[in-house]
Amino acid sequence: MPRLRIVIIAAVLCAFAAVPIIASAFTQPHYLTVFGRVLIFAIGAVSLNLVLGHGGLVSFGHAAFMGIGAYAVGILNAYGIDDGWVQWPLGITAAGVAGLAIGSISVRLSGIYFIMITLAFAQLLYFLASGLTAFGGDDGMTLSSRSMFSSLIDLNNQVVIYYTIFAVLLLFLALQHRLVNSRLGLVIAGIRSNEVRMQALGYPTYRYKLIAFVISAMMCSVSGLLLANLTDFVTAQYLTWGRSGELLIMVLLGGMASTFGPVVGATALLLFEEVASAYTDHWQLFLGPLLLLVVIYAQDGIWGWLLAYEKRRPR
Repeated sequence: MPRLRIVIIAAVLCAFAAVPIIASAFTQPHYLTVFGRVLIFAIGAVSLNLVLGHGGLVSFGHAAFMGIGAYAVGILNAYGIDDGWVQWPLGITAAGVAGLAIGSISVRLSGIYFIMITLAFAQLLYFLASGLTAFGGDDGMTLSSRSMFSSLIDLNNQVVIYYTIFAVLLLFLALQHRLVNSRLGLVIAGIRSNEVRMQALGYPTYRYKLIAFVISAMMCSVSGLLLANLTDFVTAQYLTWGRSGELLIMVLLGGMASTFGPVVGATALLLFEEVASAYTDHWQLFLGPLLLLVVIYAQDGIWGWLLAYEKRRPR
């Protein structure tokens, strides 16, 4: 791995790891919430990148799986079940079943048709969640307690939940790296390049795309599980098409088909939102030109631009 890439990855991860120390030193506990949210959306972006960047499947409904994870925590919590060993496997399994149901129809299509059908399914789940008046409906619901695992993992402690989120991100980065370099990942990359040729070689492309979609859905649900615990709140807004669009922007901004690009994209977008929104409520007006600059001058995203700079450096 090129030296500059290693240095940047190490620097970013060390900066994330140091957030609780910095927050304590400057007496700014809200830093843990801000950067915890960044890490959670980085997890969601990494999961989307598996099918978008590596598989070429532009899903406009991945927020639905984030919402399923969040509602698994919220609904069970409403019934007095706060055992994380029950909530989390159930949320991941539910997202996997939903991903299988949605993917079995969606991955048969491509291009704009795939985009529209994933959006349609996501909106269907959004309206379903909005209609759950027993669980807050549009107003959402506040958790009475966070997921309970053991005395060693106390998610009620902000530092503990932050490092739990950080550990999950590291795990997912390693998992994605392993997946994209496995037989599954290589076939998915081949399908993205030329699906007809892969079919001619005898690969069941539909099956491989469906497997990748389900894995991505299950990974994305974990971001919802973590988000519900971090904010102590669950709302149908987690499933909106706008949230799916944010995940897409994070992947595009950071760089598709790269392991670390989505993390860079999530960090850049959410920190830009945090800083810009402190000065104006119309911060999205400045986001548009920023995205245009990235599209024009860094078509491979911020991460791709950094790696291109490394290649241009004199040896």
